[in-house]
Amino acid sequence: MDLFSSATTAEGYARARPPIHAWVVERLAERLRLSGRVRRALDLGCGAGLSTAPLRRLAGICLGIEPVAAMLRFAPAVAPGAAFAVARAEALPVHAASIDLVTAAGSLNYVSDLDASLREVRRVLAPGGALAVYDFGQGRSSREGPALGRWFDEFSRRYPLPAASARALDPRVLSSVARGFRLQDALEFERGIDFGAERYLDYLMSEANVSVAVMGGAREEEIRAWCAHTLEGVFAGGRREVAFRGYLACLVPAA
Repeated sequence: MDLFSSATTAEGYARARPPIHAWVVERLAERLRLSGRVRRALDLGCGAGLSTAPLRRLAGICLGIEPVAAMLRFAPAVAPGAAFAVARAEALPVHAASIDLVTAAGSLNYVSDLDASLREVRRVLAPGGALAVYDFGQGRSSREGPALGRWFDEFSRRYPLPAASARALDPRVLSSVARGFRLQDALEFERGIDFGAERYLDYLMSEANVSVAVMGGAREEEIRAWCAHTLEGVFAGGRREVAFRGYLACLVPAA
């Protein structure tokens, strides 16, 4: 959890992450055939609240649960009207059978005990409730050509992620490891987001590569300066459509 414990990371998540959550929440509403708002939704590992904010369209009451207190600093402003609590997925502070929809956006990858977390989700789900798990990868490539992809490869070599920083999940994996649930529907997607150089740089600085490098002693301003300088040729004063690839898995309690 040290990756997410700094005020800088929280601010980056609140202000610079790609706007994909709202689109995914629209898709999950379609996949779950939600005709109206449910009573209560719980966002598991909500971070700075970006994944919680669009749930307000689907639920009368929204609760974001986050194990790292520092990440919640900006959440009330990012997702006004939602409630937030510091808690772990393995011990959710809500009553049994009280939640109609649980979402987990790139958070189950980091829980210490996946089985215990899923048991808790099943405990809190009301009859007819569902769990929506989704995630998307880094913006590593542009639809305008290979230059950004080559640059990101160099960025990753210079500022690598830990070998096992997160558990790999996708609909296929979830269908086998999510004990007590069955996969009802799944979607793989690619979303193109328009970026200028400065906005893309802000996004990069919120990535875990930077957090790991800073934890290892690198200076954030030096990382930003290197990225800004080397990205000049990639963006060449223009804008690029950056591709983000991900998945959505809709699961329901097994009979």
